[in-house]
Amino acid sequence: MQISASKALRVIAVAALLSVPFLSANVRAAATAVVSGINVANLDTTCKPCDDFYQFANGGWKTAHPLPAAYPSYGAFTVLALHNRDVLHGILDKAAASKAKAGSNDQKIGDFYASCMDEAAIEKAGTTPIGPALALASAAPAENLPTTLAQLQTAGSGGFFGFGAGPDAKNSRMNIANVGGGGLGLPNKDYYLKTDPASVALRQQYVAHVTTMFTLLGETPDAAAADAATVLAFETDLAKVSLSAADRRDPQKTYHPMNAAQLQALTPNFDWATYFKASGVPTPAAFNVSAPDYMTAFSADLKTWTPAQIQTYLKWRVVHGAATALPKAFVDANWDFFAHTLQGSKAQLPRWQRCVAATDGSLGEVLGQVYVAQTFPPAAKARALDMVKTIKATLRDDLSHLDWMSEATRQKAVKKLDAFMLKIGYTDKWQDYTKYHVTRASYMANLIASSRYERARNLAQIGKPVDRTEWGMTPPTVNAYYSPSGNEIVFPAGILQPPFYYANADPAVNFGAIGAVIGHESTHGFDNTGRQYDAMGNLTDWWTPEDSAKFDAKAKCIIDQFDASEVAPGVHEQGKLVQGEAIADLGGLTIAYKAFEKWQAKHPRQTLDGYTPEQRFFIGFGSVWASNDTVQYRTFLANTNEHPWDQLRVNNTVSNMPQFAQAWFCKIGDKMVRPEADRCQIW
Repeated sequence: MQISASKALRVIAVAALLSVPFLSANVRAAATAVVSGINVANLDTTCKPCDDFYQFANGGWKTAHPLPAAYPSYGAFTVLALHNRDVLHGILDKAAASKAKAGSNDQKIGDFYASCMDEAAIEKAGTTPIGPALALASAAPAENLPTTLAQLQTAGSGGFFGFGAGPDAKNSRMNIANVGGGGLGLPNKDYYLKTDPASVALRQQYVAHVTTMFTLLGETPDAAAADAATVLAFETDLAKVSLSAADRRDPQKTYHPMNAAQLQALTPNFDWATYFKASGVPTPAAFNVSAPDYMTAFSADLKTWTPAQIQTYLKWRVVHGAATALPKAFVDANWDFFAHTLQGSKAQLPRWQRCVAATDGSLGEVLGQVYVAQTFPPAAKARALDMVKTIKATLRDDLSHLDWMSEATRQKAVKKLDAFMLKIGYTDKWQDYTKYHVTRASYMANLIASSRYERARNLAQIGKPVDRTEWGMTPPTVNAYYSPSGNEIVFPAGILQPPFYYANADPAVNFGAIGAVIGHESTHGFDNTGRQYDAMGNLTDWWTPEDSAKFDAKAKCIIDQFDASEVAPGVHEQGKLVQGEAIADLGGLTIAYKAFEKWQAKHPRQTLDGYTPEQRFFIGFGSVWASNDTVQYRTFLANTNEHPWDQLRVNNTVSNMPQFAQAWFCKIGDKMVRPEADRCQIW
């Protein structure tokens, strides 16, 4: 049961942290008591910057912050996220203790949080709250599958495929119905198909986990083991026709417009008219089918899968999705496989932290209103916007002078940059949760109600104009993103604070930290994915063939570098998967450095804490990626995620920049200096 609320907005890029008011370069110049912004205790001065800059910038931090048992990865991002979570915790404790008016925002967040914290009530309820969903799943022969799936998806479960509203890639101002693959329990198709010993062993552990979950539902050990084997076989069939992680990020491979008749012809064994009726929506006029081959295979399999197999699979989807909100035995079993086995965590997060995160997931814009009122005044928003505009202007100047880009492409690139929509801190139009009813009596009931509310809200947008005021992240989120269909860069309030920006630090560190984040998100508009969308956010080819070839050659340099980068013994990054983030890391830091150089040219140079302004810039960049992690987490990241390992995000990036070598007096032959012929550079 997919019980967490989700936004329809697709976000592609992710960056780093920040929060309290940060001053623009102009305002900063007037401040007093300038400090370097560097915590020298976080450095490892026994390591030469030219040998391993990540270790130099973060070695002291890594020693002082051993990996906590509850985390597979713990870093500067986590520290800030926990700070924000403490703020939310205080808000929710107060709301839960209040006697707020029924239907008010305080009542909703207070009762939701209280229901999550009421472990005694959850234990007493057992699996009763998911009883209706299990009953639906247990009576799902092929002839009524469309109705069953629609009902399960509305309640937060489902399987097989996803269905919802989202911007039309070639008409980005209108929402279209989207149909896509899904329904795997393991992270992606490779986990089912790889034949190396580690992958085989992991599948065996997965089957053991599924067996445990069926046993907790009341099945005998033999029946549970048989059902778990059915689930693995079922999901393996789906995995064989699923898109790879890299292909899912390629808009050309995921855009297949169709009308209703074409969709029905593609999947003759599934009655879409019945499905739409049961979903409560009129038959959409237009669809995007992200993976036609997957849907064709799904339809064909409906003739070979038995009713019993379908029922077993759907029962698994129900209990798998609901596991974190069920009694402790389910929670523990779910954590043991997905957090401990897959990622290396050694303990669960405290209950209150999980409940704060769940409240943010279901009622994020209610909770977010209180959060920004306490932490992010209008002046902070204005200062953040000023910094974003500074970096954007530098990127505009860079695009205007790129020696490898033709004038025809350049004009359209600048036009696209000028059209960027800038979202800072929080939305200008808060979401209305009036139709989402929250009770203190049942956590699972609240999650199901959240799913019903969000699904109805999403499906109502099919065929209607895109609401460009919507955000894909809540205000306390420590992250940022670029949306290609919206052509927008978005920085929630949660990331706008140290270590990304220090109000009393010199600009060098701030340009290296928050400046690089802003540059990262901005250059996403021109990475391997973003460059395929025009100023309106429409998927279209606006590059000359010659410029496209030049860009692809530069991108291949990044791909090759990361293909050769090892994150664990025998485990390498997937260059095609991480290229977008790696391009944005390099482009963002390059643009931020150029913006810093312009500022520095107009101000006196200062050596602070023994480091030059240029050196402090790079320390500022490196420090935000400080982290410790497990080998399992690094392997999981490399197999599933478009973001490279933190150490590589630093070292692979700076080793491509001659400005870094100059700042630290590195020479050819040093590990952090690539020969000119091997150096990647785009912006």
